[in-house]
Amino acid sequence: MAAAAEELAGRRGRAPEPGPGPGSPLGRVGNEGSPGGGGRRVFSPAGEFREFSRRQLRDMERLFRQYDAGKDGFIDLMELKLMMEKLGAPQTHLGLKNMIKEVDEDLDSKLSFREFLLIFRKAAAGELQEDSGLHALARLSEIDVSTEGVKGAKNFFEAKVQAIHDASRFEEEIKAEQEEKKKQAEELKQRKAAFKELQSTFKQ
Repeated sequence: MAAAAEELAGRRGRAPEPGPGPGSPLGRVGNEGSPGGGGRRVFSPAGEFREFSRRQLRDMERLFRQYDAGKDGFIDLMELKLMMEKLGAPQTHLGLKNMIKEVDEDLDSKLSFREFLLIFRKAAAGELQEDSGLHALARLSEIDVSTEGVKGAKNFFEAKVQAIHDASRFEEEIKAEQEEKKKQAEELKQRKAAFKELQSTFKQ
């Protein structure tokens, strides 16, 4: 079958296109997120997790790959254990199982890349308990899932509102400064006019 594909591609004057690498969580074909596992589709992080920027998603992928020691596209319990130890927040065996359980949508007792991203979605929405292992993971991973440089995943949406408020306040301050300068210039102009008028009075 492969030889036939190569021969056909050769006749068309081009090499067969390689598919996504098996180790890439971004190019995995599967039925994640499909009810009942009926259809197969390519998981698109940028398409599904639109609340995150491309830079944030790249940072999350880098972190996922770093601790996917088996390079199988999943973080299992032992890999999660190592990850939490490296982050400085070691968990008990039961704690690790509960961490996986909270986002393990397909119930395979390990984290796919999509489920890994769910951790940061929940953190950004403030849906994680502050004393939970997943909250510690999101906080200690040094991935800023807030906006405009406002730290703290819990304040993700509040940060957006604050950023808009800050921008509006900044514009108001600039406008106030311009009005003040305009007022000072007008006063100076009036003083000069009054001085000239006074001079002309003395000359008479």
